[in-house]
Amino acid sequence: MTIRRALAGDLQTVVSLTQAAYAPYTALFGAPPIPVTEDYAPRIEGGEVWLLEDGGELAGVLTLERHDDHAMIFSVAVSPDFQGKGFGIALLKHADEQTRLWGLPEVRLYTNARMERNIALYLAYGFHETGRRPNPYRPGWVLVDMAKTVDEITAA
Repeated sequence: MTIRRALAGDLQTVVSLTQAAYAPYTALFGAPPIPVTEDYAPRIEGGEVWLLEDGGELAGVLTLERHDDHAMIFSVAVSPDFQGKGFGIALLKHADEQTRLWGLPEVRLYTNARMERNIALYLAYGFHETGRRPNPYRPGWVLVDMAKTVDEITAA
């Protein structure tokens, strides 16, 4: 398993994997979640997108934004072929590592309140809920804000 930054030539692969990963939620919501409609080209150009590969196949995508006082996970998407095998956790660990490298104390994310499986995963991984709010782009949808403190790197 390797994680690398996405390159411009990876754009269509990122889009396809994201669509596949979020397909069950698109069906549940009757509309695609925000990460499915995102323009990833500027995010790739800005160095915000990482690819998780396993055996030469793309298994997952992490989109991570750097802010002044925290890192923000915009999306964690795992290919349906790789779900349930720990790849989502590997991407969350990478977000922690990158947040530490940036010298930031906290990683945050937000997710749809109806994505109960994802919320359970984030809680089990150490995130805590910090609030709920209406989705400004999708009337009637509720976002769950979550955060996790990232420990500093310690010398072994």
